[in-house]
Order: sequence, then structure tokens, then C-alpha cells
Amino acid sequence: MTRPAPSHEPWQLDGRNLVAPATLFVVLGLLAPMALLLRYSVNLFVPGQFMVEGLTLDNYLRFFTDPFYLNVLGRTVRVAVVCTLVCLVVAFPLAYVLARTQSRFKNLLVIAIVLPLFVGNSVRAAGWMVAFGNKGALNSLLLGAGLINAPLEIMYTELAVVVGIIAVNLPFMVLSLQGVIEGIGRHLEEAAFNLGAPPAAMFRHVLWPLAVPGISAGVILTFILAMNAYATPVLLGGPRFQMMGPLVFDQFIQQNNWPFGGAIAFILMTVTLLLSAVANLLVQRRRA
Repeated sequence: MTRPAPSHEPWQLDGRNLVAPATLFVVLGLLAPMALLLRYSVNLFVPGQFMVEGLTLDNYLRFFTDPFYLNVLGRTVRVAVVCTLVCLVVAFPLAYVLARTQSRFKNLLVIAIVLPLFVGNSVRAAGWMVAFGNKGALNSLLLGAGLINAPLEIMYTELAVVVGIIAVNLPFMVLSLQGVIEGIGRHLEEAAFNLGAPPAAMFRHVLWPLAVPGISAGVILTFILAMNAYATPVLLGGPRFQMMGPLVFDQFIQQNNWPFGGAIAFILMTVTLLLSAVANLLVQRRRA
């Protein structure tokens, strides 16, 4: 006798059921608000009437024809690229040591890297304000050592913003790289050394290609976070240092111009996605 095929119970889970909650959350929490903003971005803004229903591209034309907004976009991209590259260069050696260490204090090292994430960006930016001020810790140290004769103007500069964003994003890059490097067998590196490869050649032909998934994830994550940074540019850059995140907030809250704010938000999202895709392609090409 042939045994009857097992019946599928109603409660039995398959792949679609497992993905459904996350998909529903993304649709309700991200796609629906973005679709609403897209609709707002083609409306008209009339002072005193808040927003007038319409279908116009004037808000996008205003952005791309005004040098001020183009400079803000260019500055945002520049800061994000610099922060991402510095995070990658600084995080890779740290992630490698963390992944290869056999110390019993490894968990404490991981906690030390994750611990800053428990502190809000505003609090960390405030700490950098104390360090970078004219009478802050850095200037006091340099003046005391006789290395400078007058305080350095660090606050409210692009340098201060870059340092602040790097401090926020660095743990994400380290954690992205550490997990991938731990999955790379140490015997592969030893085999390269046994074949006479110097450390630079081993890194280029063995470690880097195998670590590309973590590099791609870390680069995309830190770049997106830098492009959309808000608290750090506001506190460390001041009112004269504009980036796209604070600019969107200003249009929505300060100017009450939702159509133009929606257009800026969509431009920011589009540029971020396009540059993230380009960065991923460049990293993947280096793997080949």
C-alpha cells in the first residue's frame, strides 16, 4: 500500500508566511509614507494656504536651478563619501584584529565598540562640542603643549562635522566587517604566506575578495547614515553649515513648505540610492 501524502496543517509556516510580516511592516512604515511625500512634492505651496493640490514639477525645478541647494547637495555627498572612506580604512584593521583575536577579553572588546551606540547622536555631538570649542579639551591640550599660539577654529566647520559623523558610523562598519572576516578561514591566509605572498598581496588577492560582502554592507550602511545625518551637522556645523537632512527638516518645520520639503526628501533618497548602488558596483568590481 502506498502511504497517503502528508497533509499541510493550517499553521504550518513556509517562506512566504515568514516574509509576510516584514513585508507588511516595510509597506506600511516606509513605502506608504514615501508615496504620500511623493504626492506632496508635486503640489503647490501658497503662503497662508499651506498646500494646494496640483501636479507640478516646480519644486524640483527650484532645487536644481538654485545654486544654494545644489551646493548643499554637493556638500552632503562630499561629507558622506569622506566619512565612508575614512570609516572603511580605520575599521578594517580593527575588525581584523577583533575577528582574529583569541583573547578571553574579546567580548569586552566587542562591547566597547558597541557601547557608543547606546548614546544618542545629540549627546555624542555635544561631547564633541566640548572637545572642539575654543576653550575645549583639544585646544587646551595644544595650547598647554605649546604647539599652537591661538585656539584653532574647529567648531562650526566641515572638519568638525566629518569627525562627528565618523564617530557615529564607525561601529557599524567595524561590526559589518568583523562578522565576514570571522568566516574567512585563517588557513587561507597561511596558505598565501606559505606560497611566498607578502602581506599586501595576501590582502589584495585573498582577504579583500572574501571580505567584499562585509565591505559592501558596511560601505552602504555608513554612506546612507552619513547622507541622512541630522543632529551632528546641526550641532557641530552650526546654522551656516547646511546638509540635506537639516534642510528637509527646515522646510517641513520652520518654513512649513511641505511640497518643497517632499521634493528635497525625494532627491536625497534618490541620490543616496544611486550612489549606494555605484559604490556597491565598485566594490564588487575590485573583487574580480
